Amino acid sequence: MKVLGQKVAWLNINLISQALTHRSLGKQNNERLEFLGDSILSLVISELLYIKYPNLTEGELSRVRSQLVKGKTLAEVARFYQLGEQIKLGQGEIKSGGVNKSSVLADAVEAVFGAVLLDQGFDQAKQFIENVMQPWLEKINPDVIKKDAKSHLQEILQQQGLELPQYKLLEVIDSDQDTVFRVNCRVTSMNLVIESKGSSIKKAEQSAASKMIDALDQQ
Repeated sequence: MKVLGQKVAWLNINLISQALTHRSLGKQNNERLEFLGDSILSLVISELLYIKYPNLTEGELSRVRSQLVKGKTLAEVARFYQLGEQIKLGQGEIKSGGVNKSSVLADAVEAVFGAVLLDQGFDQAKQFIENVMQPWLEKINPDVIKKDAKSHLQEILQQQGLELPQYKLLEVIDSDQDTVFRVNCRVTSMNLVIESKGSSIKKAEQSAASKMIDALDQQ
């Protein structure tokens, strides 16, 4: 059976059937497999990025990874491979356009990854995920990711026609060892406020901006 553009010789065909079954059809659905698939996807992508980009920092690697594993990207993956045609939905979900919902599609992609892991083992699942995600891995531009977080956040908001973020110093924490600055980053139109800390106001703001980018990716 072919799924996400790859042929798989399933040992237990029930696993892929479950992976493609939405919760609107009952208890035997893909939610638990989705949990498993989310975990192996993050691990596989992390290793691939670690090897491919030896000069990126931990924070930069995290931002690249978040671009690849976020729901929006996985829904794009599902549409590219026409996975929606294989997903089984309840009548209510069908009427509400479930097969076109990005959340339904992204969850199914993760569930398929989980099913491959259980059925084929880790090495085969790793290769499967790498093959499926290759077009998106090739599109990654690390030069964009390497921009400082505040500049990157500003560009993201401007592209969406949103107002610029606001930063506020909340607290200065002095101790015998060092001084810690606590700030927040606010995007009013998205009703999002993120707090972070740093050894300077600049570092605290950069950290808050990075966390805000991650939060926006989850929207």
